[in-house]
Amino acid sequence: MAGLAQVKRRHRGLLVSFLVLVALPLAAMILYLWLVATDQYASTVGFTVRKQEGVGATDLMGGLAQFTGASASSEADILYEFIQSQEIVQAIDARVDLARLYAGPWPKDPVFSFRSGASIEDLVRHWQRMVKISYDQATGLIEVQALAFSAPAAQLVATEIIRESQNKINDMNASARADVMRHAEADLVASVARLKAAREALTRFRTRTQIVDPAADIQGRMGVLNNLQQQLAQALIEYDILQESAAPGDPRLAQGQRRIEVIRARIMDERQTFTGPSDAPGSLAGDYPTLIADYEGLTVDREFAEETYRAALAAVELARSDAARQSLYLAAYIRPTLPETSEFPRRFVLTGVAALILSMIWAIGALVYYSLRDRQ
Repeated sequence: MAGLAQVKRRHRGLLVSFLVLVALPLAAMILYLWLVATDQYASTVGFTVRKQEGVGATDLMGGLAQFTGASASSEADILYEFIQSQEIVQAIDARVDLARLYAGPWPKDPVFSFRSGASIEDLVRHWQRMVKISYDQATGLIEVQALAFSAPAAQLVATEIIRESQNKINDMNASARADVMRHAEADLVASVARLKAAREALTRFRTRTQIVDPAADIQGRMGVLNNLQQQLAQALIEYDILQESAAPGDPRLAQGQRRIEVIRARIMDERQTFTGPSDAPGSLAGDYPTLIADYEGLTVDREFAEETYRAALAAVELARSDAARQSLYLAAYIRPTLPETSEFPRRFVLTGVAALILSMIWAIGALVYYSLRDRQ
């Protein structure tokens, strides 16, 4: 029969290493967590960013909604980063003195309390340890758990987070409204300048041509031409009748022929005013086709400028009406809670994690040691 196993030197070394690397650190940690570490209370608050529902005047116009900024989910992304930023830490610290609130029982609990007199960067790092954020991008829900060494202090921090988050939303609303007004007013200024230029161009055309409306003017000239043509037809008929009854050399024949020639010359002059050059007799400022084309182009420019001006004016009014309402707001689905029992530090969880990590380090070290020893 085999004898009892003998405790050898390597076994003692393994036991000593376990005591040094696992048992003693774990015992020190347990003593610190249960005897030194101060209880921490957690206040929970949950909120999301909502967009004002319903169809407003801006949505009816269909043109200004694009200036309202990002969607509610992207606003929640901004808030998620904002709550972890130095900006919110400085804002809350200015009101409630976070350094004093987180100092706690220093130096009794140096691990979980904040060291007084540290820099703002140290305070931000400690804030990120004491404020735990949970964010669901699919729903846009943000849940914040604020830790402190007393229940009222934890609730105060959670309330301040809600307050600063609402201020951030208000700032984003103000920025969006300013963008809407700036774009709308810039469009209005441009449309006013365009309308003014179109009207001035039309005035210069009328001054140069001395014609208020070429279409009305040509109708009048066409009436004169039609009248002359009727007179020419009447003169030709009278001349033909006179030729049949009058003797050769009758002065009335020469007079009738002269009348016909004068009417024909006048008709030619009238026609020349429609298509002749600008220096032609009776022409005011060029041929009528060119004048009408220029006038119609100027009229179209003026009408388009007027429509643009009316649209820009309506956009400014709608932007002002939208500025009176808040398009984004913070909706809290969990108000800052007042805890009754301390939940942190989670001593059993920390002890279990520490025991696992220390045991793994010790086991890996022992395996490495014996592997190297066996190779020798």
